[in-house]
Amino acid sequence: MGRHFGDLAFTDSVRRFQEKDGSAAGYARAQARGGRDAVDGDLAAFLARCRSFYLASASSAGWPYIQHRGGPAGFLKPLDARTLGFADYAGNRQFISLGNLAENDRVMLFLPDYAQRQRIKIWGRARIVEDDPALLDRLADADYAATPARAILIALEAWDTNCPQHIPQLVPAEDVVEVVSALRARVAELEKRLKDAEG
Repeated sequence: MGRHFGDLAFTDSVRRFQEKDGSAAGYARAQARGGRDAVDGDLAAFLARCRSFYLASASSAGWPYIQHRGGPAGFLKPLDARTLGFADYAGNRQFISLGNLAENDRVMLFLPDYAQRQRIKIWGRARIVEDDPALLDRLADADYAATPARAILIALEAWDTNCPQHIPQLVPAEDVVEVVSALRARVAELEKRLKDAEG
């Protein structure tokens, strides 16, 4: 039985709101059944198609910060049953996330799949890894143009899915281009056949 995300997220204050709303009993039963704290087939499949996620960290003063991370499908990789990792690339050089992680290793990853209207929440502890070429080779995508600066490893504490309610359905542009190109090629083929048949 794995760790339930409520063990981390359901503080006394959260539980008071659940009691007021009437959802506390249902969540207590779910928490008693256990949760997910390791990579399984569902999470691995989701990560394999994930192109984007949001990384939440907090400073030692408690101020939260959210940063977007994106890359080729599958760039957030499971390294073992309880460890995820990704290659970290140069950005605007503010280093807010890195500074936060150096002081407070607790992170939250929010992974939306807009096309499928799904999302996954991951709680973990992050570690910055510098100067490990073998790890970067394992995490970096050879076809990605940028050069990785470092690796970020996340020790998985718990994860859960979210309901699809209120998630807009959005499709990645490259997927649309692929479908439209195939349709255009098919239309051109059919127009040629029609022209040949008339001619």
